[in-house]
Amino acid sequence: MQNLMNDLTKLFQKDDRIFTNGKLLKNKLTELALKLDQPLIELLLSDDKAKGHFFIERIIKKEKVLVFNKDKFIAFVNNKEFLPDSFTSFKNKIGLMTNGDYLKEKDDVVLAWAYKDCVLEGGQDKEDQKRNEIFYNETLSPDEIDRLFEPKVLTNFKKYDSKGEHKVAGFNAEENLILKGNNLLALHCLKQKFRGQVKLIYIDPPYNPDSKSNTFCYNNKFNESSWLTFMKNRIEIAKMLLREDGVMIVAIDENEYLEMGLLLKEVFKDYEIHCITIVHNPRGVQGTNFSYTHEYAFFVFPKNKKIICDRKIDEKDIDWRNLRDNGGESLRTDAKNCFYPIIVEDDKVVGFGDVMPTGQSPKAQTVKQSNKLLIYPIDPENIERKWRYARQSVDEIRHLLRVKKTRAGNYEIELGKDFGTYRTVWQDPRYDANEYGTKLVKSLVPNCKFDFPKSLYNVYDCVHSVVAEDKNAIVLDFFAGSGTTAHAVLELNKEDQGSRRFILCEQMHYVDTVTKERVAKVIKNNGDGSFVYAELMEWNEQYLTAIKEADSVRKLLNIYEKMKNEAFFRYDIDLSKFDEQEFEKFPLKEQKQVLCECLDKNHLYVNLSEIDDATYKISADDKKLNKEFYNTAV
Repeated sequence: MQNLMNDLTKLFQKDDRIFTNGKLLKNKLTELALKLDQPLIELLLSDDKAKGHFFIERIIKKEKVLVFNKDKFIAFVNNKEFLPDSFTSFKNKIGLMTNGDYLKEKDDVVLAWAYKDCVLEGGQDKEDQKRNEIFYNETLSPDEIDRLFEPKVLTNFKKYDSKGEHKVAGFNAEENLILKGNNLLALHCLKQKFRGQVKLIYIDPPYNPDSKSNTFCYNNKFNESSWLTFMKNRIEIAKMLLREDGVMIVAIDENEYLEMGLLLKEVFKDYEIHCITIVHNPRGVQGTNFSYTHEYAFFVFPKNKKIICDRKIDEKDIDWRNLRDNGGESLRTDAKNCFYPIIVEDDKVVGFGDVMPTGQSPKAQTVKQSNKLLIYPIDPENIERKWRYARQSVDEIRHLLRVKKTRAGNYEIELGKDFGTYRTVWQDPRYDANEYGTKLVKSLVPNCKFDFPKSLYNVYDCVHSVVAEDKNAIVLDFFAGSGTTAHAVLELNKEDQGSRRFILCEQMHYVDTVTKERVAKVIKNNGDGSFVYAELMEWNEQYLTAIKEADSVRKLLNIYEKMKNEAFFRYDIDLSKFDEQEFEKFPLKEQKQVLCECLDKNHLYVNLSEIDDATYKISADDKKLNKEFYNTAV
């Protein structure tokens, strides 16, 4: 095996995509193999040993062909014995290496934490391309998970209304809610209470672009596979929260919309899936060959049901047509209940007269009666036609009618619907992410640092399309970002006096400085509404936060000493083999990775089952509020 390793190392040096600055890029090599990259396969075929080891001979249509065994190849290059560096050796020594699995099995779980507070969004303009936020992620196999998904203790409860911040005296089922904590674990908490209750889930997840602006970058993992597993974990549990007629909307850009579409088809097997194009950046983001002006929104809902509401149409875009019928079967005699006067006063429709009896006819198309006009469906040739609506149903559309005077001095009644079916391409100046996203957020939360929030009206129209006719709907967003979804729900309630509720989940620290502050400011401006804020009670998570924020090895070692006294470590970690001098030789990023991976992720937060454990010093008030939250029916 060692000879093959040496030969492959020399072979890979011929491809500068996978061998740079004297180092083999294992991640890139794995990526190319999974994509069946033609130059890579040709390179392997050029070497007899590689060809004999990684290709299988098959007979297809009486012809011998060689089939690339990509599974065997990827397992080989990801084996811990293949080009192990000192960092890999150190991890292996203290027990952090896995079995070399490279494909994410169905039950694997990906947890992710940013090294610094950053926006989970990418690839939108030149400024964004300069950023290179790095995430720590870890893929857990099923046998590493025993307590991870149990309900968590909630703490730091606060209530916000138009008068400001208040202490939470009690929790009821009608509250809007903002939860701070890992969104996967927050979803499992919500499942206890809101399973089958949510009408709409809207998410704008972190994108995965193939550029320096990637906000979902991983260490020692295959990027795309990790991202898909990360999304699959969350979408599967979120599906459980949906009502039978519930809808999920996923906003995504061009980098991952194909993968997201396939993932949604896998999770939502018996649902309709529609991909909507939304023009949100008219100026465009310059790509290599195209300037991107749009993003996508997947709409997922049960098959064969009328789920999506009608859209509003601006007055300037209304298609007006004559209420008087024409063409075939448009005569008065074709529908007796459709010949009656429409009453007009001050150029407005104010009512409708009775159906004119058979054998009687008006004196003219327009009959003046006191200060009112009676308009009949008589055409310019003086032929008695009929209205498109019968007398018994025309009252329902009165608000859609207008009066138009013709050049001949007659009056026509026109019908213009201010609603219609949503189209598959949405284009509106209100979707401009800069004007109605960035600037809007900064007007509400001055000096906030949040790049590229969604346009309020982009999200508003998505929310409106699903819950416009359901004034008591629950709307969930577990990638809350700047809080645009909550803002949209509040705006819709303000317009129609609805009682829709929002639930937001966000683990980034800007939930305190941006998300919460924005929603509180909207409520204050509206003079109505409220929400409860709470946090998943941290335990090992607090050490992850400290590790992320540390800027020196000395600080990391201090954190490690505290961890040894208070944190929960993985059962397979051998701390006696932790060599500080060896640890100090690694780059800061890799030092952080080691400490993060040592922590038992089952203990990121305090489980509800341990709420009475004195170790956690949970207050009586928090115990009371947790009981009310988890036990109160929706």
